[in-house]
Amino acid sequence: MINDRDATKLISILGNDYTIKAPEGQEKTLMDAVVLLKTALSETKRNYPTLIGDRLLVLAALNLCSKQIELKQQHAEELSRYEDKVSATVGVIEKVIAQG
Repeated sequence: MINDRDATKLISILGNDYTIKAPEGQEKTLMDAVVLLKTALSETKRNYPTLIGDRLLVLAALNLCSKQIELKQQHAEELSRYEDKVSATVGVIEKVIAQG
């Protein structure tokens, strides 16, 4: 939701200026996202120096999405391992309580 307290930021990506409103309290997140995108664009340009414009932007975005998916999968795997450990601990506690 955008309201009067939302901060307007002017950002430049690939030579194009964009005015973006960040919800109150999310200004830093927006600027961090801009830095992340510009870094991804720079890395992609370094790896594919002939790419320009939309093609460069799309490949950089796909690389970021791929990293996000990998992180999501890693998080799910770690969460599952922790849930298994908690379940095992609860089982031990239940067994001890039942014996005592």
